[in-house]
Amino acid sequence: MSMTVALDIGGTFTDLVWYDSDRRLLGHGKSATTPARLIDGIAACLAKSGVELAAVVDFVHGSTVAINTVLERKGARTALVTTAGTRDAYAIGRANRPDAYDIFFHRPRPLVPRSLTFELDERMAPEGPVRDCTPEALAEVVAKVREAAVEAVAVCLLHSYAHPEHELRMGKALEIELPGVYVTLSHDILRSYREYERTSTTVLNAYIGPKVRAYLDDLTRLLEERDFAGRLFIMQSNGGAMSPDVARRQPVTMMESGPVGGIAAAASYARQLELANLIAFDMGGTTAKASLVTDYRPSVAEGYYIGGYASGQPLMLPVVDVIEVGTGGGSLAMLDPIGALQVGPESAGGHPGPICYGWGGERPTVTDANLALGRLGAGEFLGGEMPLDLEAARRGIREQLAEPLGMSVLDAAHGVVELAMASMALAIRAVSVERGYDPRQFALVAVGGAGPLHACAIARELHIPTVVVPPFPGHFSAVGMLQSDLRHDYVRTLYVPLDTVDWQGLRRIVDQLVAEGRAVLLEEGVGVADARLEVGLDLRYRGQEFTLTTPVDDPALEGERLEQIRADFAELHHRRYGHSAPTEAIELVNVRVVASGARAQPPLALAVESGEALRGRRPVALWRHAEPEEVPVYVRERLEPGQRIVGPAIVEEYASTTVLWPGDVLTRGAGGELVIEIAAGPGATVAGGAR
Repeated sequence: MSMTVALDIGGTFTDLVWYDSDRRLLGHGKSATTPARLIDGIAACLAKSGVELAAVVDFVHGSTVAINTVLERKGARTALVTTAGTRDAYAIGRANRPDAYDIFFHRPRPLVPRSLTFELDERMAPEGPVRDCTPEALAEVVAKVREAAVEAVAVCLLHSYAHPEHELRMGKALEIELPGVYVTLSHDILRSYREYERTSTTVLNAYIGPKVRAYLDDLTRLLEERDFAGRLFIMQSNGGAMSPDVARRQPVTMMESGPVGGIAAAASYARQLELANLIAFDMGGTTAKASLVTDYRPSVAEGYYIGGYASGQPLMLPVVDVIEVGTGGGSLAMLDPIGALQVGPESAGGHPGPICYGWGGERPTVTDANLALGRLGAGEFLGGEMPLDLEAARRGIREQLAEPLGMSVLDAAHGVVELAMASMALAIRAVSVERGYDPRQFALVAVGGAGPLHACAIARELHIPTVVVPPFPGHFSAVGMLQSDLRHDYVRTLYVPLDTVDWQGLRRIVDQLVAEGRAVLLEEGVGVADARLEVGLDLRYRGQEFTLTTPVDDPALEGERLEQIRADFAELHHRRYGHSAPTEAIELVNVRVVASGARAQPPLALAVESGEALRGRRPVALWRHAEPEEVPVYVRERLEPGQRIVGPAIVEEYASTTVLWPGDVLTRGAGGELVIEIAAGPGATVAGGAR
């Protein structure tokens, strides 16, 4: 029997799921993440699950190794080669100041210092060469790089997105003279203008390259030692997968490879449930994430900032549009310098974790607060494999929070959960209300180990009418990797008024990008007939700064449907911003091609186990300043299709817990999904508020 396996490394736990050749989901496993050496956590999870790798055909993997390397600034010693006269462009960056009144604000700190930035005597204009680069100029830069004793080199020359000839010469010289040094050429990563963001993206790729390459080599070796002979795929930030060879060349594309898995799975699952519009909410042990899915497709942004917009490193590549907040089950609760309660963004992480885990954690977390309130069961965590220490959690909250604040343990725990809820509600508002969407017209799909625990309360706060908890929510990022297609994004800057575009020239660019995409897909085992190519044009009204990607089809590129392209852009602009200007001049900025190859996607379904669904009752503190009340506790795997539960109630499963509030109505769907209709009424607040 052949199997497909997906493994996701989160901040607290490493998750594994697998299905067979008949697309039946066979099982899942979970073990603690080992941040110091991630490979050890993978080995432990494989051993715990009992998966025979010799029977695995495809192995899909998502990891935090790339983004953590940047956030912890533990990447390679990297040099930057740039055009003479532009040495300081990367350090200067943008002149914007996101928070004018923050006296502690600092610009993004470059990953490459000025002392390791070297100028190449050459010059390109958007139209072509201005000053050639001579062999002597190349040799001079190579000598300086050799003397600097770096591990990686980023080469980003002016306007190389249009004319990469000089970059190719520089890269060839470095590879010949400095074998073993990791070299990244900007045009291999990004063929788009905006010099600062393009330089930053290239530097990021070089900075993480050696570490990611070593990690992938270790992973490949680990799998081979366990007789794996199938295909290995790596999850990308755009929601697709790629081969390890592509990942070694372009590791920057896997920055958010873990978090986007859950969003991609939610979008795929939406079709199964016929939910065209939903908000995916994923809360794990370290962070909570929210993303919008419209017309069954996740929102994709053209770049983001690693470490936050204010002072993070810009990355100008397609990434599933996720709003992430530092509020997870392991987020620390503490008193700030003036004595006010604060939750996150600092986290207890996988180790030592919350106090109740018994792994050495000494500071209370959101998980400890939920356990103290009775919303988590001390003996049922991870199906009983990992009992939680309730008394230790209560003691930590009492000594560090309740007594200094002069309140009870329950009230302090309520305060912790309320603050966490407020932060998560803001994230959901950011992907809905701030994007011009009404959350009341969406369903909230709750995933992650802690997502269902808080989802109904957040839905009440935002007046979202329906919450859906899919099967296996605690493993949903790994499930998303099982359901991900192969995908690669290509872009080429072509800046010209739309009315004067050379359609034959545009066709040539599209054909070049399509050929690149087909070649990579063929390398990954996707035949020409099975490749799917989608073309888009980045358009904007004249005078605007940023663009909207407008999908087009092949006939439109022959110039026969110019008015249709204008109309499609106007409609897209009106949908996004609430207005359009049909008579205004439109500019074409970039040409985009998405090359993808479909992979088999197993339907999500949860079988019914035999036994009594009602496990018992336990006291749960639902309301602040009120005594705990006895609440029924159900086993999710034993719920029958069509079974209804009226809140308050608790539904427990292997890796997650769902909390229903008074009046909420849960129905178990045919595929095992939990569909919860949220009770409407005055006074609905974030969980913990007074009744």
